[in-house]
Amino acid sequence: MTDNKSSGADIILSTSGLSKTFDGFHAVKGVDLSVRRGSIHALIGPNGAGKTTCFNLITKFLTPTSGVISYNGQDITGMSPSAIAMLGMVRSFQISAVFGHMTVRDNVRVALQRKRKTSMDFWRSKAVLHEFDARAMELLASVGLEELANKPAVELSYGRKRALELATTLALEPEVMLLDEPTAGMTAADVDLVTDLVRRVSANRTILMVEHNIKVVSMLCDRISILARGQIIAEGTYDEVSKNPQVVEAYLGAEHA
Repeated sequence: MTDNKSSGADIILSTSGLSKTFDGFHAVKGVDLSVRRGSIHALIGPNGAGKTTCFNLITKFLTPTSGVISYNGQDITGMSPSAIAMLGMVRSFQISAVFGHMTVRDNVRVALQRKRKTSMDFWRSKAVLHEFDARAMELLASVGLEELANKPAVELSYGRKRALELATTLALEPEVMLLDEPTAGMTAADVDLVTDLVRRVSANRTILMVEHNIKVVSMLCDRISILARGQIIAEGTYDEVSKNPQVVEAYLGAEHA
């Protein structure tokens, strides 16, 4: 497990009393979450615990029934997903989101257009993208894909598609990255690849991740929040939460049996 990089740091992202009800069912109930600047923070729990719903609430793909979401001390509860992304909080999804028919480099160059605020340029002229070549190659090098720059993204392995997704996320220059199941469905080799990449891209930024793979969480995360039945039942380092009887019963029992 990494050292706690952020023990004296301030809180960059927080929720207070965050709740979501669907037809009387409390999917998320009174979640108070504090993510320290510069840390890797995991949100884990059994299936149906409310992890992805929390992510959807924080990134405003869902509207909270009640509660407050704050980012850098600013109340962002009423903001749109695009407005939150512009502030520097960018999310990935469980399903790899790349343009399969485009090359690896073109995927990153399109993401880099965000700075131009002219998202339709690349449909008008491919030449517009060339000014982003150098930065695109830097980002591909950061995730080990520079030698595959001209390869169609559809031909990448699943693990390398997730690496490309990390590169396109980095192109948006996020201050906070929210990673939803970054190693889901991967082979052991791809899990190791993506775990190493997440560690590398965490430099100088904050990461909040949902992850089922306990080995990945134990290796990467400074702090862990455990959700069960829509509520946080424990929080701390991996060593601390793995010894919590409630956690063992709700989630970690299989790994500690």
